[in-house]
Amino acid sequence: MLPRLTKIRGMALDLLFPRWCVGCGREGDFICPDCLHSLPRIMPPLCPRCGLPQSSANLCPGCLGWQADIDGIRAPFRFDGVMRQAIHELKYRNLRALAGLLAWLLNGYLLENPIPGEVLVPVPLHPKRLRERGYNQSYLLAKELGKLARLPVVDDCLVRERHSLPQARTSNVGERRGNVADAFACRHRQLEGKQILLIDDVSTSGATLDACARALKRAGAASVWGLTLAREI
Repeated sequence: MLPRLTKIRGMALDLLFPRWCVGCGREGDFICPDCLHSLPRIMPPLCPRCGLPQSSANLCPGCLGWQADIDGIRAPFRFDGVMRQAIHELKYRNLRALAGLLAWLLNGYLLENPIPGEVLVPVPLHPKRLRERGYNQSYLLAKELGKLARLPVVDDCLVRERHSLPQARTSNVGERRGNVADAFACRHRQLEGKQILLIDDVSTSGATLDACARALKRAGAASVWGLTLAREI
């Protein structure tokens, strides 16, 4: 009975608040079938660490001298086109209902490209930014992905202690890494010995994910991989 009531409720909400494609404006869903097909996918071969597409499966030039704590970063899409618009709608325009569809895309990627992970951990916002935005888009993605992948979500361990500029306002990799250096910490050792899958919306240089991985490994995490919807190329 409950599933039927949930379905009826969903149909009623769709009638009152119809969904429109963030890409082309067509009514039906947040990303219509045509725009789903056009999403800019990242195809192998990839750098095994940062996940950038390249001509071989060796470390890319940017990762050769990078003493990273993150074990690897993966993303199904380029941060471009409809995917860029969808992330902006989720992140800046309060379209929280979009998280379910985007998590479904992440889950599909995980099924085809398994990544070590037994616990999902969203990249946290600083409390000041959380108050300004009202929600953490990475937590929304992790919560929906956890339901689909049947993985627990832990969002009360990793915290952002230092408020810093948005990474988009930095101009190069060095600035991005310095901007988030030691910005994160773990409140307890709940994740000790666990394989962690860090969830975020976009990876630009990997600096934020690596800073999170450093804090998690200091607290005893066995491994830390990053999974984002999109990668800036």
